[in-house]
Amino acid sequence: MRVPLSWLREYVDLPATETGRDVQEKLVSAGLEVETVEQLGADLKGPLVVGQVLTIEELEGFKKPIRFCTVDVGQANGTGEPQEIVCGARNFSVGDKVVVVLPGATLPGGFSISARKTYGKVSHGMICSSDELGMGDDGSHGIIVLPPETEVGKDAIELLELVDEVLDIAVTANRGDCLSIRGVARETAIAYGLPLRDPALIDVPAPNAYGYPVQVTEPLGCDRFVARTVTGLRPEARSPIWLQRRLQKVGMRPISLAVDVTNYVMMELGQPLHAYDRSLVQGTIGVRRAQEGEKLVTLDGVERTLHAEDLVITDDRGPIGLAGVMGGANTEIADHEPTENGSNGTTDVVIEAAHFDAVAIARTSRRQKLLTEASRRFERGVDPQAAAAAAQRTVDLLVLLAGGTAEAGVTEIVAPSAPRTITIPADHPDKVAGVVYGRETVVRRLQQVGCDVVGNAAAWNASSRGGGRETGGKDELIVTVPSWRPDLVDPNDLAEEVIRLEGYENLPSTLPKLPSGRGLTHRQRLHRRVGRALAGAGYVEAPNYPFISEQVFDQFGLDADDPARRVVRLVNPLSDEEPALRTTLLPGLLGALRRNDGRGSHDLALFETGLVFHPREEQRVATHLPVDRRPTDEEIAALNAALPEQPRHVAVVLAGAREQAGWWGKGRPADWADAVEAARVVAREAGAELTVRKGQYGPWHPGRCAELVIGADGAERVVGHAGELHPRVLKSLGLPERTCAMELDLDALEAAGDGAPQAPRISTFPVATQDVALVVDRPIPSAEVEAALREGAGELLESIRLFDVYENAEQLGEGKKSLAYALRFRAGDRTLTVDEASAARDAAVALAGERTGAVLRG
Repeated sequence: MRVPLSWLREYVDLPATETGRDVQEKLVSAGLEVETVEQLGADLKGPLVVGQVLTIEELEGFKKPIRFCTVDVGQANGTGEPQEIVCGARNFSVGDKVVVVLPGATLPGGFSISARKTYGKVSHGMICSSDELGMGDDGSHGIIVLPPETEVGKDAIELLELVDEVLDIAVTANRGDCLSIRGVARETAIAYGLPLRDPALIDVPAPNAYGYPVQVTEPLGCDRFVARTVTGLRPEARSPIWLQRRLQKVGMRPISLAVDVTNYVMMELGQPLHAYDRSLVQGTIGVRRAQEGEKLVTLDGVERTLHAEDLVITDDRGPIGLAGVMGGANTEIADHEPTENGSNGTTDVVIEAAHFDAVAIARTSRRQKLLTEASRRFERGVDPQAAAAAAQRTVDLLVLLAGGTAEAGVTEIVAPSAPRTITIPADHPDKVAGVVYGRETVVRRLQQVGCDVVGNAAAWNASSRGGGRETGGKDELIVTVPSWRPDLVDPNDLAEEVIRLEGYENLPSTLPKLPSGRGLTHRQRLHRRVGRALAGAGYVEAPNYPFISEQVFDQFGLDADDPARRVVRLVNPLSDEEPALRTTLLPGLLGALRRNDGRGSHDLALFETGLVFHPREEQRVATHLPVDRRPTDEEIAALNAALPEQPRHVAVVLAGAREQAGWWGKGRPADWADAVEAARVVAREAGAELTVRKGQYGPWHPGRCAELVIGADGAERVVGHAGELHPRVLKSLGLPERTCAMELDLDALEAAGDGAPQAPRISTFPVATQDVALVVDRPIPSAEVEAALREGAGELLESIRLFDVYENAEQLGEGKKSLAYALRFRAGDRTLTVDEASAARDAAVALAGERTGAVLRG
């Protein structure tokens, strides 16, 4: 929300010496996030004056149209003579009033103006556009043309209000009241302890039976609808300069008088409004839910297919507006330019000021992918009591600026409702903040934000005499929440108001006293060890958001019944394109790899450890935990039971070169074996024994996918996969060729591990190495052969390593391959003899032959 300081001063009598920076400091202390203070016209220096175009000479022989103009600037140039200026714009004519900057002036951005020769003429200054003056877009796409009544020679800096300060406030989702000058002025008045001139406190006529007919059939979606009518508007009337400049300062573009007025009142009071061309509205205006598949062309020219939950404004023909979001093109206000049907512009308008359900508007806005200033406010909460005042303010401005007549009829449809009241102990803010504010401070602060506070007088009198606690009296406050603060719903919200207005910076900083000797949990230590191990292996950590699109499961090629497709969907996602919580880390990591590859980093090795989310079979609703005491173990257990299962996973992705080429030799591209080795690194840190065997799953290439298995409770459990991704997946996701990946269930590894990692045992006895080359059928996995060798070798085997795979039909036979292993034997209490080592090797080979049909090569 952009708030000009000059506009803010209309409602709060700030000291003349207060700057935008001073106001920013006050508002930040009160809990509003003022991101920047923009200094408009800080480097602007005159003379900048109003001039009238006297003559225009078209210069020929140039690539673009050039005009040589004489402009009357009065006595601003010191001589009274016409000013000669060269200009390329063509949206002005002889007699028009324009903005002229004279030599010696400086425009925004430090652009100095001087007399200079150009296009064969000497230009003594410049005729200005809005962009050149830092005003923003005024819709003219050219030179500023001022109203005919503007005085020649007048200072344009003052006329156009070019010097100002604008506060840019990041309004949080719960503070819809601060999406208006009125709301920010209220916060400023509280911060400075000054009175507020509320712009909504104006005389409003009572509703009567003569207003424009309105029928609301959906009172839950629209609990208030005000309609007013203004007739006899001058179609040629333009928005005055002050109105246009205020809209530009808050970031809006002037369009036409009727539209500008509704936008101005919306920014002033926070109440979105809409103006309909009365001649185009047929019959009664209605509010209802849309019929499924109904069509509406909105003001942006897009034909929209409506959903059955969308709120629409209708007339006898059907929808004429998307309630709370955008109006329809079939009742659009026409300016003074002639329209297709021959009309010379709108003369009669119907003003709508309504209050719509925040959730309904938010869902419609997201469904239609249409975010507007109106929907933004309705989503965050609009003051329903301000609708009548906003409509009256709009009527007054249209009558004043366009010469219209306000009809006596006033329509106001209101659904019955009662003010919201909250009962709060007077010392509740004290307990929440850990600071004694006192009853008077609590009452005063709540009244400042607009609450009506009534206390328990009997309990207060007893407490003031020192007998309140003994007599059982409880000092409670009954607080009626103001209509403009829909976010205040429980005692903790009221406590927050007291705390923020008293100043968050005044809260004591007390460090919690932790019990000594506990340190990190085993899970935390494992998490850190895994991160350090992968970083040491050359991987870079790349944490990602836990949100995914369900479309990625199709891109991964997962089966329809794959458990990974069961996701937790968010009710209010940050992005409609990623509405679910992840069940795998790979989409985020592969997205990071794709972005980095696209930016020129082609040799990549990334890893992430993080939570994935699986919905529970039984859906439970989480309860709110108390804030004035520690939750009980049962309350915490109930909360955890309502949450999805959240195991921690670890994943890596690789692409490009794993080893760089250089003077030391050739490099090596990353391949599936590197992904498998990353899994082994993680397993070693967890102290778990990982079995690697051939597998086939989802995004991995079926011939280059390893299934990662652990033993748990006497049974095998698949805890992940590693290998090269399928070319189809690479093409679908836009990934580099030969991209590899690995993902493991880290919690499952931790459960299968043997606790703390064991330091390597150093033996004083020598190792005996035996190499064996076994010929097996080509389809037999090397992991099965290795497992048989390991079991057959017995306790003397220290390690086994596959160091060669050889295939040659002439030497080995058709369909055969040779696997060469290095076996290391060692005894802990003696030096092994050659016979002992050979016997262990022969036993290993024998078991491998029995299980896999392996025979010694040669």
